[in-house]
Amino acid sequence: MKKRKKVEMEKHEYFLRFSYIVLMGFGFPIMRFMSIHFETLNNNAVRFLSGGFFLILLCFFRFRKELIKIMEKPKIIYKLLLLSIFMTGNMYFFINGLKNTSALSGSIFGILAMPLSISMAAIFYKDERERAKRKSFFFGSFFAVVASLVFVFSGNNGGGDSFNFLKGGLFLLIAIFIQSIQNLVVKNVAKTLHAVVISAFTATFSGVIFLFLSIQTGKIIQFQEIGFSLLLALVFAGIYGMLTGMLMAFYIVQKQGVIVFNLIQLLIPLSTAIVGYFSLGERITAVQGFSAIFVVLACIFALKQKK
Repeated sequence: MKKRKKVEMEKHEYFLRFSYIVLMGFGFPIMRFMSIHFETLNNNAVRFLSGGFFLILLCFFRFRKELIKIMEKPKIIYKLLLLSIFMTGNMYFFINGLKNTSALSGSIFGILAMPLSISMAAIFYKDERERAKRKSFFFGSFFAVVASLVFVFSGNNGGGDSFNFLKGGLFLLIAIFIQSIQNLVVKNVAKTLHAVVISAFTATFSGVIFLFLSIQTGKIIQFQEIGFSLLLALVFAGIYGMLTGMLMAFYIVQKQGVIVFNLIQLLIPLSTAIVGYFSLGERITAVQGFSAIFVVLACIFALKQKK
């Protein structure tokens, strides 16, 4: 009986992992598609507000006790606002990076963020510092960075498109640098607040900031020029992104651990490349293909646990 239950549990875990890889494979092409059709400020405003409101609604039904914590400890709100500012900067550069590169580039740089986040966290947290001291982490991270740069610089061969691709790569690098600092704040806030509640308020606050910037810069008028169906698609894209990129990710980390989650993340570029090829017609060069594989292998080596 116990053996059967264990087998069923393992099947459930593998199904969850497979579902996450496939769904995230669609996530980057969706963001890439929306970045082409919407100005960055408008894109992020709608996505974050729709996803944030959806998660807040979920919090009222499932995490009411966590909401009480926020009212009892006002300092948490300041931390959430700080986190929102980092999230705003992170996603502004990330979406602009996707607009000028490809969906696959976004997923590759997402992998590169793993060792960088650990390096930043090592400055403040002892457990992360012990991991960063390992030789495998140092060499793996170094080769991952080199391979990522090769991926970007081999993106195009001359012309204006090449310049845009390089600019997009720079934006993605800035985005993951901000994200690594952002993760430090997340780790601090997560000590007192559930991750879903953090995501809900961070997304909503970021959405408000993007909406304010959109109004101030006059970008808001773009909504008068687009169809209702495309706007509705952006709303659902925001909800989809929060459910897959946040809720599923948090659940896997909670139930299966950080190491398993990081290894799953390494498979997302493969599903992204397949979906991007068929949905957006994105193609990669042989050099990019080899460098992408090298990034994955280097990160696996960097994240390898000490026996």
